[in-house]
Amino acid sequence: MRLSTILLVYIAILIIGYFAGRQKAIAYSHALDAGRTMHSLPMYHGYYVLMWGAIPAIIAILGYFFMGDGLVLDRVIAGLPDEVRSLPESRLNLVLNDIRVVAAGAETSGESEAYIQSAADSLNAGREFLSLLLGLAVVALSSTGCYLAWRNLSGDFRARNRVESAIQVLLVMAASIAVLTTIGIVFSVLFESIRFFQKVPLFDFLFGLNWSPQTAIRSDQVGSSGSFGAVPLFLGTLMISGIAMIIALPIGLMVAIYLSEYTTARVRGVVKPLLEVLAGIPTVVYGYFAALTVAPLLRDFGLSAGLQISSESALGAGLVMGIMILPFVSSISDDVINSVPQSMRDGSLGLGATRSETIRRVVLPAALPGIVGGFLLAASRAIGETMIVVMAAGLAAKMTINPLEAVTTVTVQIVTLLVGDQEFDSPKTLAAFGLGLTLFIVTLILNIIALHVVRKYREQYD
Repeated sequence: MRLSTILLVYIAILIIGYFAGRQKAIAYSHALDAGRTMHSLPMYHGYYVLMWGAIPAIIAILGYFFMGDGLVLDRVIAGLPDEVRSLPESRLNLVLNDIRVVAAGAETSGESEAYIQSAADSLNAGREFLSLLLGLAVVALSSTGCYLAWRNLSGDFRARNRVESAIQVLLVMAASIAVLTTIGIVFSVLFESIRFFQKVPLFDFLFGLNWSPQTAIRSDQVGSSGSFGAVPLFLGTLMISGIAMIIALPIGLMVAIYLSEYTTARVRGVVKPLLEVLAGIPTVVYGYFAALTVAPLLRDFGLSAGLQISSESALGAGLVMGIMILPFVSSISDDVINSVPQSMRDGSLGLGATRSETIRRVVLPAALPGIVGGFLLAASRAIGETMIVVMAAGLAAKMTINPLEAVTTVTVQIVTLLVGDQEFDSPKTLAAFGLGLTLFIVTLILNIIALHVVRKYREQYD
C-alpha cells in the first residue's frame, strides 16, 4: 500500500471524525433545557474526536519511519549466506548498499551475486508487507480513536479544556525539539573534538603557528604527522571579520539614523527595500563580485600606488563581506530606532536640545540594546561566512597581519577538511570538529557579552 494512499485514507477518517463529533455536540445543544448551555462549543468536540483519531496513528507512522526499515533489514541480513554475515561491518555495509541499490531498480557497479538479487527481492517484499501493516494499523487506530472519543462526548463534556491542554503539550514538545537539537549539536561536536584533542594536544592547537593538516599515508613521507596550529586561522578570521565590521557597523548605523530621523517617508520607502534586497542576495554572488570586480580593482590600485596587493587578499574579502552584512546592521538598527517612543524625542526637543543632540543623547542610548543585537548578528554572519573567503581570500593559512595578503578562515578550513569521502578517525578530519567547537565557544562568549550589555542599558533606559 502506497504511503500517499494511507495518508489520504487517514485524513478522510479524521475529517469524518471531526464532523461527527461536531454534529453530536450540536444535537446535544438542541436537546438541552432552556437556560442551560454546553461547556464547550461544537467545534471543540469535533477537534477532540479528531485529536484522538490522529495521535495513535501518528505514533504508528513515526514508528514505521524510525524502525520499519531496520526491522526489514535485520530479516534480510538473517537470510544472507553465513560467509557474508561474518564479514567485517564496513564490508557488510557495502553489501547492504548493493542490496538497496538493486531493490530500488538500479544496477550495481559490477555483476551482482545471486544472493544480492534474492536479498533485494526479500527487501522489497518485506517493505511491501510492512507498508500494508502500516495502512491497516493507521485505519484501525484512527477509526477506533475517533469512535471512542465520539462515544465519550456529552453535553457537559469539557472538550475545550482537553483540546487546549493537548495544544499546550504540542507547543512544549515543539520548544523541546529546538532545545534538544541544540544539545545534540553541541554534544556531537564535543565528542568528536575530544577525540581530536586526544590525538593533538590542546596547547599545540590553540597556540601553534603552523597549520598543515595534510597527513601522509606512509610514516616515511614528509609531513606525515601533520601540523595543527590554528593561530593562522584565528588571525585570518579576525582580520577579515574585523575589516567587514569596520565597513558595515558605522555605515549601517548612519544609514539607519538617516532613514529613521532625517529622510522623508517617500525616500525611506525606496531606500529601505533596496537595502533589504541586498540581504537576500546569495553569498556566492558576493563571492563572484569579490573575485571578478573588487580583487582586480584593488590589485590595479595597488600597482598604481606602489603596493603589492595579492589577487586573493583579506582586504578584498573583508570589503565585500562588509557590504554583505551592511543591510543587517542598517535594517535592524532602523527598526530599533523607530521603536523609541516619540515622547522621548519631544521631551528632549522641548528642553532646547537640537535634533543631533537628541539623537546622540536620547535616541541612541535608548535604542542601544537593539543596536547591539544587530551588531552581534552581523558579527556572527561575518565570522561564519565561507563562500566569499573561498573565492576572494583563498585557502592559504598564512601567519600574517597584512590585509593585502591571502589568508583563510576557520569556516573555510572546516569545509576543506570535510570535502569528499572521509574517515572520521584521523586527526585531519577530526580537526574540523576542533575548529567547530572553538568557533562555537567564541560565538557563545560574544552572546554572553552582548546579553550583559543589553541587560545593563535596558535597565537604565526602561
